[in-house]
Amino acid sequence: MEKLVGVQTITHFIGGEMKQGTSGRFGKVFKPSTGEVMVLCPYASAEEVNEAVAIAKNAFAGWKKTPVAQRVEIIHRFRSLLVEKTEELAQLIGLESGKTISDAKGEISRGLESVDLAINAPHLLKGEYSVNVGGEINAYSIKQPLGVVTAISPFNFPFMVPVAMATMAVACGNAVILKPSEKVPNSALFFSKLWKEAGLPDGVWNVVNGDKEAVDALLKHPDVPAVSFVGSTRIAQYIYEEGCRNHKRVAAFGGGKNHMIIMPDADLDHAVNSFLGAAYGAASQRCMAISAAVPVGEKTAEAFVAKLKRRVQDLKVGAYNDADADFGALISQESKETVIKYIEQSLQEGAELCVDGRHPEAPHSQGFYLGATLLDHVTPDMQIYREEVFGPARIVVRLNSLDEAIELINNHEYGNGVTIFTNNGYAGRTFAEQIEVGMVGINVPIPIPVGYHNFGGWKRSKFGESHMFGPDTARFFTKSKTISERWPENDIQHDQVNFDFPSNR
Repeated sequence: MEKLVGVQTITHFIGGEMKQGTSGRFGKVFKPSTGEVMVLCPYASAEEVNEAVAIAKNAFAGWKKTPVAQRVEIIHRFRSLLVEKTEELAQLIGLESGKTISDAKGEISRGLESVDLAINAPHLLKGEYSVNVGGEINAYSIKQPLGVVTAISPFNFPFMVPVAMATMAVACGNAVILKPSEKVPNSALFFSKLWKEAGLPDGVWNVVNGDKEAVDALLKHPDVPAVSFVGSTRIAQYIYEEGCRNHKRVAAFGGGKNHMIIMPDADLDHAVNSFLGAAYGAASQRCMAISAAVPVGEKTAEAFVAKLKRRVQDLKVGAYNDADADFGALISQESKETVIKYIEQSLQEGAELCVDGRHPEAPHSQGFYLGATLLDHVTPDMQIYREEVFGPARIVVRLNSLDEAIELINNHEYGNGVTIFTNNGYAGRTFAEQIEVGMVGINVPIPIPVGYHNFGGWKRSKFGESHMFGPDTARFFTKSKTISERWPENDIQHDQVNFDFPSNR
């Protein structure tokens, strides 16, 4: 597309500098709260990607030799700058993603957990050592960085996800190329400047903006050994398959359809409060958002829906900087229209509309706003149940027993997160043992692990064997080498040859 008159064009961040795009291709970045074009984002060509990889590879040569304690000192300074700039960063996240300022600050707080984990890299990078495993041979292992690694991050967490993906990569001695969502590029450029201010050598951290052309160039580049991705399942599968085809290590995190089971003995008021925040926060644009309430038993369902309906009707949608708003706008007009189609399709299929959020009172007529919508009597064959809906249309699926609920969830193609609300310890333990989902909550509405535990779903919610957050990030961004060494005495006999397979005898 051609540049728009009067609209600023942003840059890439390559080699420690803000660098103008040269491809001649740009995309609009909108303010979801108003619908206005915020900036134009350059879309990198394959040639620009190749240049960035070359710069990062050159920086990696020196960075991998930097003692891990010195790397951690830079990450400490980076963390201090993030805390100092939290207010400014939260405003920027809200402006370009539409989420409320309080939600953006929560995102920053969770992102800092990953920075804290990276500060512990000296511990996570320790190898193992065994003395005299046989024949006076000592064996030990070491962990070494991979090289130039890529992180491809989504629009819904402009800070938390790229920081969770890549801070450990930096700590382990890698150089990073971040390809943020082209819908929210400004936050990545903002904290990239903080990396430079913290003292990170130029070229170790880079941001290349773009679309599929840039992604494909990174997936095919022979000097990029590892790719980490968060986004939709369709794209996650593509990233995984293309990355593996090009002999890369890949961790690709996709979507989810997260259920909340409400047992008859549960505290219904607590369950309703938990569902509201977990289902509608961030306009439901979270892969770990609760999508479906599953009350067990008709009596439970009637009581739960009655309480929930009243509370959903009171939820307020508003601009990102409206302190009274419960959640903000969707990321785009296209997203808004897609969610409306899901709602209308479900009504045609027989769902009952409890709360209609399709025409909310909005602060700006051109903003991408949808109010909270609640649909009851949804069945597993309906499209709105089968697919991930990235917007504030939530559903109720009524079942008669815990066994039915477990079977329903285990049969779904997604296995990201799930939770149960109950006061029965046996029910909670049975649920946790039998459910085929990667992250499980018991009376916890959004079971996202803290930064020092591994994050990752099952089934079509994750492709690849690694995780995000937690110690698995250090394993993903390093390769292990095992060394066997022997220092014989000078009087060793050189005329003896042993053709037996080596053993410890």
